[in-house]
Amino acid sequence: MKEAKKKKINIDIMFNIIFYGMLIGIVGARLYYVVFNFNYYMYHLDEIIKVWNGGLAIHGGIIFGSIFVYFYSKKKGIDFIKLTDIILPGVILAQGIGRWGNFFNQEAYGMLVSKELLQKLLVPDFVINGMFIKGHYYLPTFYFESILCLIGFIIMLIIRNKSNKKGLVTGFYLIWYGIIRFIIEIFRTDSLMLFNIKVAMLVSAISIILGIILLIRSKEWFYDIFRKNKRRSI
Repeated sequence: MKEAKKKKINIDIMFNIIFYGMLIGIVGARLYYVVFNFNYYMYHLDEIIKVWNGGLAIHGGIIFGSIFVYFYSKKKGIDFIKLTDIILPGVILAQGIGRWGNFFNQEAYGMLVSKELLQKLLVPDFVINGMFIKGHYYLPTFYFESILCLIGFIIMLIIRNKSNKKGLVTGFYLIWYGIIRFIIEIFRTDSLMLFNIKVAMLVSAISIILGIILLIRSKEWFYDIFRKNKRRSI
């Protein structure tokens, strides 16, 4: 809301985007999960609405939420990328916090590992203990993703404060989270699959490409930051 005021976007419009975007995002996250597990749900149609049993995919939430924001921005005559630059720092922060739901549910973890390896990776003891499942320790991929999302959030705030160049924050998000998720998927054992391909890796690759295109279009961002720092030093 604060950032919307700075960019002179009506607060009511921003509230509608947040409220409806979240609802549509949740529905999209569920539909995305169901589609890539349809071999199961086609015989258990009654379970499609049982979100409380698990089964939400963040990529589905982001895609459906983005589609809503795109058409809503067209309706209101607001630049879509301008809106995503405002929204996405909050999204990646939410992702970083939300990953802890995987910890409490003991899900979205990686391969079997030793306790010693987890200690060498500086994983906190309470996380290590939570990853002791059925007599074995597992790699807490959600933990690493959470930390990297929170780091990404801080970087995005710094970028936003340093440069007003449109698309820079959005481009960074697409590349940063794309790289994070692509690497995380290498180690995860419960990934959604499209034939023999991990869907999240495919979506992440597309995300990285889109992010690079946005940064190329905003190529003056480096010079903007450099000029500001130079003026301050003078």
